[in-house]
Amino acid sequence: MNKRFTFIAVIASLLLILSGCNFKKKEIYNIATASTGGTYYPIGVGMGQLWTEHYRDQNIKFNGQSSAGSVENIDLLKNGEADLAILQNLISTQATEGTGIYEDNAYEDLRSIGMIWPNVEHFVLMNSKVETGNISDIEGNSFSVGPQASGTEQSTITMMQGIGLTKDNIRPEYLGYDETVSAMRDGRLDGGSLPAGTPVSAVTDMFASNVKASILEVTDEQLEEINNVVSAWYLYTIEAGTYPKQDKDIQTIAQPNILVTTTHMDEELVYNLTKILFENREFMIGVHNSAREMSIETALDGLSTPLHAGAYKYFKEQGIEIDEKLIPEEAKE
Repeated sequence: MNKRFTFIAVIASLLLILSGCNFKKKEIYNIATASTGGTYYPIGVGMGQLWTEHYRDQNIKFNGQSSAGSVENIDLLKNGEADLAILQNLISTQATEGTGIYEDNAYEDLRSIGMIWPNVEHFVLMNSKVETGNISDIEGNSFSVGPQASGTEQSTITMMQGIGLTKDNIRPEYLGYDETVSAMRDGRLDGGSLPAGTPVSAVTDMFASNVKASILEVTDEQLEEINNVVSAWYLYTIEAGTYPKQDKDIQTIAQPNILVTTTHMDEELVYNLTKILFENREFMIGVHNSAREMSIETALDGLSTPLHAGAYKYFKEQGIEIDEKLIPEEAKE
């Protein structure tokens, strides 16, 4: 009887000790980005590191994960496989409004956190194929429009539509950024679309490894034609010296890259993530130079997707003027 009592007492003591231990369930939040050769991936990984450090004592981790880009990122959010994502403004706008590839299929739970940096269009083409020096030169050539189901593919097709071209006018390939430059280096591809924040690592590699290619320009007229399809772009100058051996400015166009989440994310958590991100700009610049264009003052520029309630609360506290269309329904209740 004493042995049984002793055994029960020991078990009870162990349970009491264990109950006093501070076991925290580890939470992991995934950030969907794009292929590793662009800017989305390093920025997403950097954000994950920044947030993880701030939440270390709560055992919460944020992981940047590679993907095919904006279009797949929408699917990852819908399927619960990602909690946050970086999207091209074009894709976010179409998903919000139920237009374009999301015709009659609006993603009502999608919410924005802010514009992080401009997505700069880089149409690169082998010098032997360059005629006018602008993006119309891709006609008749083998050209990568980006991975299938990516934002790159959709934005490239939209730009082509604006200048009167379709996939029928090129020999399309569906490659990631590094694969595009590798294929050009090997003589298997004439060019490709590599939109990202400057400098794009794959484009830097293209110039540094002496691939005989150029970044094509976009004329004022072409910008107007493209925006007549979807108004999402503005003129952007890639300044001389951005890439190896680039001795002159290049006129192209850009659209906002935005950080998004869904209504399922906790308001307080998103408020904190927004605050941490925009108040640690120097850290993000250390991750990738494109973050130099990230600021509280420009965070809402070009956005069409309503803010998450947590982000809305943060920007409102900062005194930022917020367009009516960006105020989430949750904040109006």
